[in-house]
Amino acid sequence: MHYTLPSLAALAGVCYAQSTFSPLRPPALPLAVRSPYMNTWQQAGSDGGNGGYLAGEWPSFWMGQLTGWTGFIRVDNVTYNWLGGSNQSALYVEQTKYEYTATKSIFTMNAGGVVNMTVTFLSPVIPDDLLRASLPYTYLNVDVISADGAQHEVQLYTDISAEWVSGDRSATAHWSYGTTTQNVTPGSPSVSSSAASSSPSAASLASSAASSASSAASASSPVSTASASSAPSASSASSDASESSVTPSAPSPDHPYGTRTAYDLTTMYPRPFRPTHMPGAEAPRPTNFLQDRDARALAKRDAGSVAYHEVFRQQQLTFSESNMQADWGYWYYATEDSANLTHQSGADVDVRGAFLSNGVLANTEDANYRAINDSFPTFGFAVDLGLVGSCSAETLFQLSLNQDDCVQFEGANGNQAVTCLWKSYFDSNTAAVGYFYNDYKDGDTIADAFDQKVASDSKAAGGDCYTSLTALAARQAFGSLVFTNTPDAPYVFLKEISSDGNIQTVDVIFPFHPIALYLNPTLLKYMLDPLFINQEAGYWPYMFAIHDLGSLFPNATGDNDGNDEMQPLEECGDMMIMTLAYAQRTNDNAYLTQHYNILKQWNEYLVQEALIPANQISTDDFAGALANQTNLALKGIIGIEAFAQIANRTGHAADGANYTQIAHNYITQWETYGINNATTTPHAELSYGNASSYVLLYNLYADAELGLQLVPQSVYDMQSAFYPTVFNTYGVPLDTRHTYTKNDWELFCAAVASSSTKTQFISTIAKWLGETPTNFAFTDLYDTITGGYPSTPVFIARPAVGGMYSLLALNSAPSSGYVTPS
Repeated sequence: MHYTLPSLAALAGVCYAQSTFSPLRPPALPLAVRSPYMNTWQQAGSDGGNGGYLAGEWPSFWMGQLTGWTGFIRVDNVTYNWLGGSNQSALYVEQTKYEYTATKSIFTMNAGGVVNMTVTFLSPVIPDDLLRASLPYTYLNVDVISADGAQHEVQLYTDISAEWVSGDRSATAHWSYGTTTQNVTPGSPSVSSSAASSSPSAASLASSAASSASSAASASSPVSTASASSAPSASSASSDASESSVTPSAPSPDHPYGTRTAYDLTTMYPRPFRPTHMPGAEAPRPTNFLQDRDARALAKRDAGSVAYHEVFRQQQLTFSESNMQADWGYWYYATEDSANLTHQSGADVDVRGAFLSNGVLANTEDANYRAINDSFPTFGFAVDLGLVGSCSAETLFQLSLNQDDCVQFEGANGNQAVTCLWKSYFDSNTAAVGYFYNDYKDGDTIADAFDQKVASDSKAAGGDCYTSLTALAARQAFGSLVFTNTPDAPYVFLKEISSDGNIQTVDVIFPFHPIALYLNPTLLKYMLDPLFINQEAGYWPYMFAIHDLGSLFPNATGDNDGNDEMQPLEECGDMMIMTLAYAQRTNDNAYLTQHYNILKQWNEYLVQEALIPANQISTDDFAGALANQTNLALKGIIGIEAFAQIANRTGHAADGANYTQIAHNYITQWETYGINNATTTPHAELSYGNASSYVLLYNLYADAELGLQLVPQSVYDMQSAFYPTVFNTYGVPLDTRHTYTKNDWELFCAAVASSSTKTQFISTIAKWLGETPTNFAFTDLYDTITGGYPSTPVFIARPAVGGMYSLLALNSAPSSGYVTPS
């Protein structure tokens, strides 16, 4: 049974004060958000959350299924729940404050009026350190201090359940317990046998895999130098991945990377699911779970070592998901191995009940490996803090996910397994666990500096309301990424979380890319590289750019049969804009030269199709196909001018002059076709000649971020004056067809609007974020009247919130994008 916080308070006869939330109370509070598979939140919105209180509700995976995570604190022999929805303790801490930064969720609590707690979840956002970015891990730090000046006996407890290891709750989980030394130094970055040894190029993916170059891969039990309780090795299993047998069309001199194959328009929509909760996270409770106190003395531990529970799916299915959770990899829950630590694994009610009864655990391991939902295997730690007074007692826990291979990718040499980046630095899972646990102090310092930078820059750009948006967006945006391959040639793959589940979706990287431009533009290159490699190998049979590299993350196995979501203008424009944006900020003109031929091919498509767009979908595919889309045409025209500057930067002066002339000619015609001047407040129309319509003209942003000055200032001023006339309670609709909107596109519009219109956009979105009834992670699609989800689709936890950084990305925009031809 799951209780809400008010009902628990009533059961316990305790009056709870209301928590404050700063800078606002989001619809879901990020707890462990570091990758597509480490993506756990605390639901808060009124659609199903408990209002934002850590105690009294189970944390959940972004899709809604529970990820069991529990915390108890025992003060002078009275136990309180501070984390999770367990009903085994009738008393709950009083949460007085919640605060979030770009990397942290910080809860302030009081237990029984005598002890204060500060519980901090730190999920680092690492834009410029490949080592620290290489492994999904998160920290849970618990600080305890006396609230009344007196000393109190305190014991601390936390656990995770096997629900983290697979979305298939009938799958058998396996586990072990062990210790490893903290003092681990990462090895010099080495080239993995299955990874590239040089920078990616159009010609090759570099060295071929030494093992598992097929479309299936197997995972075996990780190498470990740690002392661990005896356990059979994980079962090795492989997961078949579909590999197209279609041979790419033969290149032609004009289009060397694919033929311009005719296609039929098929509008494709994201799966319109509404996430639902999985069955309850605990087994049925016995009426009396208390046990006799275990009088056994605490076992002595070697100082300076790390204790861990290792939990994994017994049958490893590499590159497979169940309910969007990974079916492969090894989870570690770790803490300092001290004389005051006890541990236990077993059924949820047994392990938690042991602590509730005794304040310690039995130092035993359950050997009955079983299904995840069979008495819910649980893995607990208990720490005896002793007498706690005016000096605080701090305890650190770490959760990490170790996978050997992260994705399979169709590069120049066909489908290959690509190793996770952390494998370049560590020779075992436990070595990585020990290093990152020991790295907490430095990592915390780095996180604080990052938080301060984001907060300071955001406040300067858009005020406190803007800070509330960027701070919440950071972990979510980076939580869609996996870092792979080697430090010499990193690939960063993105999952299109919740909408399609695609990998490396171009028009989802596009709204993400402002955060990359702001934090580290080279990240954008790491994301674009796989797209260039695949298409330059000739697999994609069309003249225009591909939509994604695979329909199901983590399988970037291409779309060789051409059966992909067709957004030809969208993707060509996106690739042109993002490639130039990266090169401008890094002065990497060699990158433009490397990919010039395929960029020119895509540009030729834009020249032919951008001014008068055919009936097709844009990135807002859920809104349906439409011909002559004003906003889509603008993207294509800006893309042509972007390519003109690419030509200038790479010594192709004739191309530069030709295409910039075309772009300027097109933009003049576009103003005639797509702007309604016969009205009190002139504005861009949804489609050419549709005088009763309007649209968020968010593609105008690309002109500003590239410094092209292609679009006349009068268009910027016109839209700035128009938007305030069509605001609903929670924002401006995407267009006149619906009342829903996308906040990433609203922020694109805000970034290039007048000061007053920018402020109105930002303050309205911040208001929505604090009031929306939605209870899943930060959605980018919502109704501007109700503030809730539209009827369909439901977008959750998507990387598109990187668009919140649109204002900050303009800080690095060139004052003029024009480059004198060399």
